[in-house]
Amino acid sequence: MPPSLPVSANAPLNADLHSHSVVSDGTLTPEDMAARAHAAGVQLWALTDHDEVGGVPRARAAADALGLPFVAGVEISVSFAGQTVHVVGLGVDEHDATLGAALARNRGGREPRARAMAAVFDRLGITNTYDGALAHVGNPELISRTHFARHLVERGVCRDMNDAFRKYLGDGKVAHVATPWAGLGEALGWIHGAGGVAVVAHPARYRFSPTVEYALFSEFTAHGGRGVEVVTGSHTAAEVVRYADLAREFGLAASRGSDFHGPGESRVELGALPALASDLTPVWQLLDAARPLS
Repeated sequence: MPPSLPVSANAPLNADLHSHSVVSDGTLTPEDMAARAHAAGVQLWALTDHDEVGGVPRARAAADALGLPFVAGVEISVSFAGQTVHVVGLGVDEHDATLGAALARNRGGREPRARAMAAVFDRLGITNTYDGALAHVGNPELISRTHFARHLVERGVCRDMNDAFRKYLGDGKVAHVATPWAGLGEALGWIHGAGGVAVVAHPARYRFSPTVEYALFSEFTAHGGRGVEVVTGSHTAAEVVRYADLAREFGLAASRGSDFHGPGESRVELGALPALASDLTPVWQLLDAARPLS
């Protein structure tokens, strides 16, 4: 019998519902991620690789062997108001054919983007970055800015990953290449069709104006979105308060996830996040009702 939630739905839970493996832009295998989450005391874990569910069966098998409740997830890249926004799908059926085909189409934009980014670096006199980034890639279909950042750090061009994004790779920086991802409604349709719950990932990272941010949440809820990451690795204490307030205003469940990518380069370790405010509805209550936890 698969493990169930270790505490009642209303009790504090050390849930980490946003993390990445080598199947997208993490540095650890799904199996190592499961072991790390379990060792850290995580009580409910989700693997949410970018535009890819290929690591989910391995993650589930490893989690089940450890008695760690597991949620199948994915993080989908979406275009909104000229920026890339990420939507996490939790509790999805990784075998859903429509979801699988849609994610493959979304991944198709990554290789041309990587070539364009490498061309920018060539013009800056930083050559051979495509091959350098590719050396860090576990899944060639998912070459990303993170892989370029690792290469720049490895070469000594940048001090660390944050430095690489500040100087070159962040939105609006010289080597950022805009890519037409899925529309918000499309992505939520894929998640819902696969039985999942849609969550806005790390909303403070987008730096939208209040008006555009309100439009994002309005459209998200209009398309049936159910949650928002309130507590996540990139949120400050003030941002946690702000997005808790937005969760209340829009009637959204609150999610909690480290966005862990690997040892030594993630801001927060798996499971090492503050608890959600007690008056918020945890997103795992929706998951428990929508689909049995593995």
